[in-house]
Amino acid sequence: MSFTLPEFLAHAVAMEGEAAERYVELADMMEAHANQAVAGVFREMHRFSTLHRDSIVERSAGIELPALRSWQYRWTQPPEMGDEDAFDYTLTPHQALLYARENEIRAMQFYGAVAEQTEDAEVQRLAAEFAAEEHEHASALADWLDRTPP
Repeated sequence: MSFTLPEFLAHAVAMEGEAAERYVELADMMEAHANQAVAGVFREMHRFSTLHRDSIVERSAGIELPALRSWQYRWTQPPEMGDEDAFDYTLTPHQALLYARENEIRAMQFYGAVAEQTEDAEVQRLAAEFAAEEHEHASALADWLDRTPP
């Protein structure tokens, strides 16, 4: 999976934006189910995704990012979006945390694959950095899973 720097940054901005939107939806869902603790986790994950997206946008200053159409992204769905069938209002807190952790793992794998396969040193550096951030997110969610009954 070889990207130019502008292509990679455009993918990363889109992915983090999708993740931020999904975490707001999960937080709202958990609040509707009166689970404020897990809703708070998702609000925090939303904040992390938004900060990450904004950081990528800042790093992109002076670089013209391509305006990719939905069919031009190199995924069938953004890695942090997850399967729509697994996302509904009946999710328990444990299921919601599993869903979110799997999304973070897919994002980590996406960035890791880019880092391994690219010829561009800057894309490789950024992809490895982003993969490490996603690993931290997945680990934080795993900790919450350990404390949340199924």
